[in-house]
Amino acid sequence: MSFPTAPGAMSPAWLAAKLGQEPGALRGFTATPVGTGQMCDSFRLALDWADGVEAPASVVAKCPSHDEASRNIAKLTGTYVKEVSWYRELAEGSGVAAPHCYHAEIAADDVDFVLILSDLAPARQGDQLAGTGLAGLRPCIDAAAGLHALLWNDPRLETLPWLSRDNGDLIRSLFPQFYLGFRERYAARLAPELLDLGAGIVERLDAYLARTPAARTIVHGDLRIDNILFAPDGTRCWLVDWQTLGRGSGASDLAYLVGTSIADPAERAAADRPAFDHWIAALDARGIEIDAEALWTDYRIGALSGYFMAVFASMSVERTARGDEMFAVMAERPARQALALGSLELL
Repeated sequence: MSFPTAPGAMSPAWLAAKLGQEPGALRGFTATPVGTGQMCDSFRLALDWADGVEAPASVVAKCPSHDEASRNIAKLTGTYVKEVSWYRELAEGSGVAAPHCYHAEIAADDVDFVLILSDLAPARQGDQLAGTGLAGLRPCIDAAAGLHALLWNDPRLETLPWLSRDNGDLIRSLFPQFYLGFRERYAARLAPELLDLGAGIVERLDAYLARTPAARTIVHGDLRIDNILFAPDGTRCWLVDWQTLGRGSGASDLAYLVGTSIADPAERAAADRPAFDHWIAALDARGIEIDAEALWTDYRIGALSGYFMAVFASMSVERTARGDEMFAVMAERPARQALALGSLELL
């Protein structure tokens, strides 16, 4: 490997070159951890440029997780490959609301990587635990529609190997045992009917994974407000953490966003269809041909995806106190959504 994968290994000359400057233009930098992600380590690099250099005052560096379990699951699922490939091959010029990438590199082991991204401060990460309402989600829905419109029923879905990577066999083998560990860990935290939803997913796992959606496109796969940066006035947002990209239903991405974000079940139930209709209108404005009722079925089934991710991720990454509660919330809210929408019955 010939590139640094942590701020401590980066030289000012290397970083200056990746930002399009002469090696001596950067006098030095300081690194501060940012974000709450558990699959990668992220740092804000405050840059000390020589006088007269016109360059960003700070950037964000993403690197492999310090946690061995997180790195192992990233290798198995191609997590780091997906994010690096997104920035290398699709992000630039896509119109999708995402950070600008100055540099993206990954080693042959699919684990060692580095991303140098624009620092979008004063934009702030959403708070998964606090959640937000439908009004706060509207810019996120517009951003999601921009992503989904990018490859809507597009033949390129079959030609990008990092996007079409099929982890179905791995998921089939791991999810049932992960669910048992999840149920034990959260037995005192989640209501019995919510824990039982996971058993229902295990029983229907083949049907869930094999189902063909009404329309296929590129999906974020972990579209929740922890993975979204919001402008201070809340009118604009940027999608980040592109490690779970795949092919699937955009409606499922949307259900995941709504289901994991809105804390109150009654408020969320009242928001499901308006959020969906807002997404449909945003797709229509981008010239996408839509079968709304078929996509509504996809949305209802997609309500299972937040719970599914909570089980899989909580058993795969480094365990923390915030992570435990975040994954509990991430299962609890969409589980109530899936029960209300009759999601299991549609499989």
